[in-house]
Amino acid sequence: MTSTAFITHRDCWLHNMGEHHPESPERLGAINDRLIAAGLDMYLSFHDAPVASVDQISRAHPREHVEELLASVPEHGIRHLDPDTALCPHSMKAALRSAGAGIMATDLVLSGQAENAFCAIRPPGHHAEANKAMGFCFFNNVAVAARHALEEHGLKRVAIIDFDVHHGNGTEDIFKDDPRVLMVSIFQHPFYPYSGADNPAPNMVNVPIKAGSRGDVFREIVSSIWMPALRNHAPEMIFISAGFDAHYEDDMGSLGLVEADYMWVTEQIKAVAAESANRRIVSLLEGGYSLSSLARSVVAHIKTLADL
Repeated sequence: MTSTAFITHRDCWLHNMGEHHPESPERLGAINDRLIAAGLDMYLSFHDAPVASVDQISRAHPREHVEELLASVPEHGIRHLDPDTALCPHSMKAALRSAGAGIMATDLVLSGQAENAFCAIRPPGHHAEANKAMGFCFFNNVAVAARHALEEHGLKRVAIIDFDVHHGNGTEDIFKDDPRVLMVSIFQHPFYPYSGADNPAPNMVNVPIKAGSRGDVFREIVSSIWMPALRNHAPEMIFISAGFDAHYEDDMGSLGLVEADYMWVTEQIKAVAAESANRRIVSLLEGGYSLSSLARSVVAHIKTLADL
């Protein structure tokens, strides 16, 4: 068995919010090209993401909200839901595949067909609240996957790790009252979406960090705050909201991480997964908008997941 599954779908390239939008189809192209250039394609098992069902997505979002989003797709042109978040005629095809990728990844890992999985998907998901699409996100892919593990597979405890430069407000909104789920995160603060720092729920380990912070700050937080919380929770599976926009080359934020930091944190996550989760990890792409640093960081993350 190849230890790492790579899940994506061509439909994820069809979602297009306009020529100059940073959340562009080129992001997936850059990842693909770098993966092949690094020779990683020989070591991964590749899978086409299925379409998530309304029932599966409704584990994280109210059904009426899901159906309303599916019905709001324009026949042509672009329809804005907010200044950052827009639908084109193909957006829901991409969103359903992105949610489906996390479900497939969860199934592959829990059935033992892969030790871990990476989902190269867009649109991202961690800003999507239970009742609100926002911040480039429609459905909360990591929340749909985590609820699938809990409801469909009967897991008792999972963890979600979010190292995107932005706070995963949507994931927090969905899980703040669910003690089965521990979320640990870092995010630049104060910064979009201007949440996460005030009175988080007990199962939310949110660590806001200042603009300009580099890998040393990040590693100290992971070692002294995340790891004890994760070990205390003893998750049976770990999900990663893998945003790479905290990279120093990414203009979307002002943090200073580099590829070595993403490799290091992936190693720490793997250590916890080996202790309580039978090595089970599902990682889903969130942010990352500088094409070169995104692609390099994803490849570093996948190489570490796959022990290469």
